[in-house]
Amino acid sequence: MPRNSRPGPPPRVSVIVPARDAMPGITRAVTSVMEQTIGLSRLDIVAVDGGSADGTAAELDRLAAGCPSLRVVHQESPRVPGGPGSPGGLGGLRNTGLGLARGDFVFFLDADAHLAPDALRRMVAMADQNGTDVVLGKMVSPDGRGVPKAVFRHNQLRTDVHSSHAYATLEPCKLFRRALVERLRLRFPAHLRHGEGKPFTAASYLNASGISVVADYDCYHLGRSPGPGRTALGVADRVDAMRPLFETAARHTRPGPRRDAVMRHHIRRELCPALRALPREDETEARERFFPELRRWARAHCSDALFATLPASERLMVHLLRTGRFDDLLSVVRDAERDARRGHLVEKGSVYWLHPFFRDPDADVPDACFDVTDRLPVRHHLAGAGWHGGSTLRVRGRAAIEGLPADPEEDRAELVLRRREARDELRIPVVATAEHDPSEFEADIDIATADGGAPLRPGVWDVFLDVRAQGISRTVRFGNRHDDGLDIGTARRVVAAGPGLRARVTPYFTSPYRNLSLDIGPAPRGAPCEVTEAVWHPSDKGTLVVAGRLLPPGTPARGRLLRLRAEHTDGRVHDQPVRFAAGHPAGAFTARLPVRDLSRGRWTVTLAVIAPDDPGPGRAAPAAPVPPPARLPGARWVRRGRPYYAKPLTGRGEVTLELRVAPVRLLAAVRNRLRSW
Repeated sequence: MPRNSRPGPPPRVSVIVPARDAMPGITRAVTSVMEQTIGLSRLDIVAVDGGSADGTAAELDRLAAGCPSLRVVHQESPRVPGGPGSPGGLGGLRNTGLGLARGDFVFFLDADAHLAPDALRRMVAMADQNGTDVVLGKMVSPDGRGVPKAVFRHNQLRTDVHSSHAYATLEPCKLFRRALVERLRLRFPAHLRHGEGKPFTAASYLNASGISVVADYDCYHLGRSPGPGRTALGVADRVDAMRPLFETAARHTRPGPRRDAVMRHHIRRELCPALRALPREDETEARERFFPELRRWARAHCSDALFATLPASERLMVHLLRTGRFDDLLSVVRDAERDARRGHLVEKGSVYWLHPFFRDPDADVPDACFDVTDRLPVRHHLAGAGWHGGSTLRVRGRAAIEGLPADPEEDRAELVLRRREARDELRIPVVATAEHDPSEFEADIDIATADGGAPLRPGVWDVFLDVRAQGISRTVRFGNRHDDGLDIGTARRVVAAGPGLRARVTPYFTSPYRNLSLDIGPAPRGAPCEVTEAVWHPSDKGTLVVAGRLLPPGTPARGRLLRLRAEHTDGRVHDQPVRFAAGHPAGAFTARLPVRDLSRGRWTVTLAVIAPDDPGPGRAAPAAPVPPPARLPGARWVRRGRPYYAKPLTGRGEVTLELRVAPVRLLAAVRNRLRSW
């Protein structure tokens, strides 16, 4: 019977902690749940001990004695085939916890992991606000062990397995809505020793009303890796773990592209690694026991459309598997490392991998198994982006198709601009800049004439590279690989885009993939000036210093009344005077904005011309944006004994500097400081 069973209203989260010989980590795991900011009154902690012999059971009882929210269950460890006394995985223990769960959500916490203090509150809030059934909290590892990264690049309020990288993480350390679990009658395969959580998570993903991702907070801290003593999984364990995954994917998807996307994951992550492990097994057992079952799965679940999307090496293995060629498959696997280094044949616009089986009459393998035309990697690098002349943005970089040397006379790369939410595409030739290295190039984007002699139309233009070699063309997104410290924010400018026409050009790196894009928009009408610098005052805390010059260049300062303006989202305006440099011919000026005096909230910073008869800030006036500097840090100060901060909002292609002003949350600051130690 569980200890500390208690009546009362249902809690928000049931945290299930399966444990078997889990000392000393179990103490930290359970304590991390007790210390959650969501509050113990909203938690239901169910720890299930599976017959531990190292003191885990006694430690759980000790913790439960001082925590009414913790229930402890002691049960014998399940046994599985594979030898006398072979313990099963943790599935049976998790199932016991699920049977006792009372919360709106369930969370599965491994005994060697722990939760960050605010993890459950954030995940529950994400689920409540977006009506989602599964929430992923960012995972981190203390020793560099591989954890999913792509799915945690940014917060995702509502997504699914087909629009995100969520399916790449199938471990059950997630927040699940219990109504979904019970509707699907989901339980863990108790007989499995490895991967027992993956079918549960896969079924939840594929039936969820939506999936949310908390990526801006380190929610789940993995335990330390077992180290070099770990042994690689054998094919028997791989096959046992794989079987329920293929069954789950087939049961919860319909034939077509979406099923193919899910099956592709399992073929690449589970099936192909099992094929690579076959030579390590007893050959008779591999041939008679494992090979037939793997072949059945490949024939049943690898459609022709899916097959065409696999890398060539895996395409070859799956083809030999589907056609029942055991000996050839083992030969390919054994020689894989050597054969991967073989060259390519370019023929009639296609590129083929020169594997020994390629066009070998005795091997009889279709050319399609060796076609790598669309898979040749492109090496590319952005070296810089800056203005060359009045309206021309010069982009410099390097690009080449790996393994295919380009002919400088024949192969001409192009910069490709594509306007979002439109079918506009513009091609701009690149010019080689180094005789010894044909991959180095530069390209000039003339904002005033790039569109067939006309200015670039307003909108966001994404930058691609069309790289060519030996008649092969590969188009890739450009910019995510660039020089360390490259500051494209310095290329933000208002330019002349034609007679009487001015455009605002904002180069920026997209989030989260950091590719290069250009935001083209009309310049503010009547913009009186441009900003050349915005920095925090070195000694006057909380004061922003803005420098610039009048427009057009050479405009005298006489008779011009200029103000540095901060405008709150509720309409409140705070103006500061601008000081002109005495006798400066270009109308240079500086202004100071005491951000420390602004109330909490979001403030937009501009420069505005004030009419001479306007004593206050309320009248509309022409304004110039104060662009967000690429590296403007936050600022902190103390007001009436309480610390405040101002944080610039940047990174999404903003045109005008926005500052968020708010008091520092002391508890969060202390936690961040402790984490940094």
